[in-house]
Amino acid sequence: MSAAAAVKIEKVPYKGWPNCYRITNGEVELVVTSDVGPRIMRYAFVGGRNIFKEFPESLGKSGETTWVARGGHRLWASPEDAVRTYALDNGPVHIEIKGGVLEAIEPVEPLTGLEKYITVKLSPTGTGVEVLHRIRNAGTKPVTLAAWALTMMAQGGVAIHGFPPRGSHSTVLGPTNPLTMWAYTNLADPRWRFTRKYLILRQDPHDSDSQKLGSFNQHTWAAYVLDSELFIKHYEAQASPKGYPDFGCSFETYTDADFLEMETLGPLTRLKPGASVEHVEYWTLHKNVQLHDYTDAELDRVLLPLVNSR
Repeated sequence: MSAAAAVKIEKVPYKGWPNCYRITNGEVELVVTSDVGPRIMRYAFVGGRNIFKEFPESLGKSGETTWVARGGHRLWASPEDAVRTYALDNGPVHIEIKGGVLEAIEPVEPLTGLEKYITVKLSPTGTGVEVLHRIRNAGTKPVTLAAWALTMMAQGGVAIHGFPPRGSHSTVLGPTNPLTMWAYTNLADPRWRFTRKYLILRQDPHDSDSQKLGSFNQHTWAAYVLDSELFIKHYEAQASPKGYPDFGCSFETYTDADFLEMETLGPLTRLKPGASVEHVEYWTLHKNVQLHDYTDAELDRVLLPLVNSR
């Protein structure tokens, strides 16, 4: 049986949207809606809980005149801008299916002149997903941007990001990575926890204060633990943070009361008219994961083997 034959893609309604596409290999499933987006709205074990955040009040709706958070996984262009970043993505997208691969293509944004693509390739077995993001400059002038892949996670979990390999003062004198703060970042917030190897952020549905940090790791990865399920995303960055947005970030994480977001970023690229930039993430989903604490030793024991198993 071919890989494509092992992956099934079918058109289905989902949460009020009539034109959605379910991608499954019998173990996990993803749902991409073509009524708005491009958005991946669901990633879960078949019949299980969605690991992604969904905003119930906006499900099934479209055509809004302001940008809507909505949930799921989306593609933006960095650096963040109060106007360009929040260009509307509330209308239909074009879907192309080739074998077991689905591509969602947004019409050119009138505000930005950008055309955004998300391509989903599910492995025929297991839980692995390759998510390719592409931004094309369909305008008439060059534009400088970075691809920015943002995943909104369901409430109540814990995000973990791995720092680059640690060393000692006697062996590594130079800096290894930035730790970027925003004006609203508060390192005294109890949702943060830092170990020698890991940055940890807890989502609290009862805490409305916004928190965000960014960092860099050539082998960028982030994980989200929700009860006993674990979502991992990987992105292979360039060798140095030089040229990355937000003082050199390949990863950023944000939370408030509604969700937690895990974000990877590509390098800033000057796109001539007609040129494109691509950015690839790799996802896996795991069940029956038991973390008893968030120490280096426990994360090394439980989490790191899953991160390195891709």
